[in-house]
This record gives sequence, C-alpha cells and structure tokens, in this order.
Amino acid sequence: MFNLKQNNTTVKTELMAGFTTFLTMVYIVVVNPDILSKAGIPFDQVFLATIIAAVLGTLWMALFANYPIAIAPGMGLNAYFAFSVVGNNNVDYTVALSAVFVAGIIFLILSLTSFREKLILAIPDNLKHGITAGIGLFIAFIGLRQTGIIVDNAENLVGLGDFKSTTVILALVGLAITIILFSLNVKGALFIGMIATSIIAYFTGFLSFDNGIMATPHLPEGLIISNPFTAFGDVIQHGLYAVVFSFLLVTIFDTTGTMVGVAEQAGLMKNNKLPKARQALLADSLGTSVGAMFGTSPTTAFIESTSGVAAGGRTGLTGVTVSVLFILSAFFAPLVGSISGLSAITAPALIIVGSLMMGSISDIKWNEFDEAFPAFLVILSMPLTSSIATGIALGFISYPLLKLVKGKGKTVHPLVYVFAVLFLYQLVFLPH
Repeated sequence: MFNLKQNNTTVKTELMAGFTTFLTMVYIVVVNPDILSKAGIPFDQVFLATIIAAVLGTLWMALFANYPIAIAPGMGLNAYFAFSVVGNNNVDYTVALSAVFVAGIIFLILSLTSFREKLILAIPDNLKHGITAGIGLFIAFIGLRQTGIIVDNAENLVGLGDFKSTTVILALVGLAITIILFSLNVKGALFIGMIATSIIAYFTGFLSFDNGIMATPHLPEGLIISNPFTAFGDVIQHGLYAVVFSFLLVTIFDTTGTMVGVAEQAGLMKNNKLPKARQALLADSLGTSVGAMFGTSPTTAFIESTSGVAAGGRTGLTGVTVSVLFILSAFFAPLVGSISGLSAITAPALIIVGSLMMGSISDIKWNEFDEAFPAFLVILSMPLTSSIATGIALGFISYPLLKLVKGKGKTVHPLVYVFAVLFLYQLVFLPH
C-alpha cells in the first residue's frame, strides 16, 4: 500500500520515523489549547479538536498522497485567532471559528484548482519571508508577555518584568533547559523541555494534578459549527473579510512551502515538481475546515516532519504512525490541562518556535530598499499591533507603491495590486 520497497524503506524505519515526528510536534496538544482557551473556548474542546484536525489532515496526507508529512493546527495563527481576531474585533470565538471555516472551504476549493499555485507565485518572496519572520516575532512576544518577562509600562508601553517572580524564574529555567536540548540536537527538545519544566514545577509546588492524569476524551460543546451557511453569514455580518484572507494567505504559502521543503529533503520531488500535489494540498484544507467545526484554528504542514524524514521516513506509513500516537494522546487531557494551565511551562515553546521562524529574515534582500522596507514593515507591525492581518496589509500596500515609484510597476503581479487595494480599503473603512 505504501510502496515501501520502491521508496527504499522498511516498516521498522517508518514506525521509528513516525515516533520521531510525533515527539517533535506533540507540544502542539499542550500549547494550542493553552492559547485558544484564552479566547474562551473550553480547554477540553480545543484539546480534542486539535487532535481531530491533526489526525484527519495527517491521515489524508498519508493515505492519499503517501507522504511522511504531518498536519496540525499551526503556531502563529492560533495566537492571531485568540489575541487579534477574538481580542481586537470584539467577536465571540464561535464567530472567529466561522472565519476559519470559511477560509478552510475557500482553501479547499483553491486546492482543487491551479489558482493556489498561481497565488503562491504571485506573492513576492520578500513578503513571504517577512510574514514568516513577523509571525515568529509575534508569538515570541506573546510568550514573553504570558510569563511576565515582558510587562506593561506606562511610559514605554512595555518593559522588563520582575525577575524575582517565581513564574518568571520557572519560565527562564524552562527556556534554558529547552535551549540546551536544542543546541545538542535532541529529538523532541520542545516536548522534553516542557516535561522537565513540569517536573520542576511539580516538586516546587507550582503544579498539581487535581483532576488526575487520564480521562475519556469528550467534546463539551460537540460541533461548534454545524451549519456552513451560518458560518458564511457570520463573516459577512461582522465584516471579517481581512481575517479570512489572512488565514487563507498565511496557510497557503506556509503549508505549500513546508511541503516542498520536506519533500525535497525526502527526495520525493520529481523534476522540481511534487507528485500527487493536489492530494497533498487537500490535507491541510480539510484539516482546517473540519478542525474549525470542532473548535480549533487553521492547520498547516509541520516543518517538524523533517525530523521524521531525517530518521528515514519516506512514505505515508510515517504519517499513519503519527496519527495513531495523536489518537492515544487524546486520553491524557487532564495531564495536558494541568501543564498548559501554567504559562511558564508552555511559553518557552512559543519563544523558541518564534526564533526558528525568524530565520527567514536572512532571505530578505536587505540591499534593495523597495524589497526590504515592505518586509520590514510586516515584521515590525505584527507584534506591535498584535495582528498578522495588519502586518500583511501594510506589506501588500507598501510593496507595489514602492515598485511604482522606482519605475518597476510592471514587475509586480496584478494580483498584488488587487490585494493592495482591498487591504487599503479594509484599513481605512472597515473596523479592525
């Protein structure tokens, strides 16, 4: 079924690769509920929705595309959902999930056509790099804020927190442990770092397991979105067009870029093309749509899949292994709930993932001002406005403007001009 011989792999290798990938990305079942519960979604709801979205997306990728690429709710977009869409738009989380669902449906339609590939090509590379780096800075800032390392300041808006605070000390210890593990190239460094910090927190009296360790998985609210037409109505009623577009844009090129990167590492690219690309591209759009119905933010292909590829994973059997392990993790909600309830344990993961995403900043053409400044504007504005959408908007508006001034207007794809006009209208005339 998985063509193991043709891909020069074995069942044992694929199982070990799946376990490796799972270990490096299982932190998402702790961090995602922690972030989205701040938007008001019940913890148990997000926890199980995260697992459902991950299992569905990863199984689709494994069974229909036969790729060792895992899918799960993406970092950055979950923070954008909780702190910008719900926090800044004064909407209920059910309305915000409607925006995710609509983005997923549009995403699904685009994945069935060639438009998704054209959209990827239309977006300037420097804006792509800027958006990735900006999201990284945004989630790292959230991690610093949650632990009290960075606090409100009346004169400068933000300032340094109290380093005598037990929460700050625990967070710094957890960050130090995880950084050391990363430096030593330990597989699953983020997850192991959280476990080590949890053990320290437990023995110092900051963490308790009053609700036990295991429980039968359940969804307190069942299906949050059961009527697709209502979801579209919510988006129109609350004018969440820019939110839908932001979810759509970030997920499209983030997932596509990750898929290509992992496929190249695994030697799966044929003549610079991804075989079964359409089946693969459907995985994250399905995960996003179904995940929104249950209660989680958009899914994306996880770059952590490269760890499984490095361990020898070459086929969908790696993905099936990841999915089975995610299903088993569904029985540990009380354990995860206790850990995620202490921000000092989960925040180091946000800070480190943010630093990894900042790596794309090196690919920006800093010596060309008309290329560099729009990217800089994206990076700067995302954390300062607590909005991925605003960062993308300012980048898309400034990029074609500078190109026109430099006499390079014809080098800009027509779609970028369309996006620039739409974003300008949104910033000036629509609430945000």
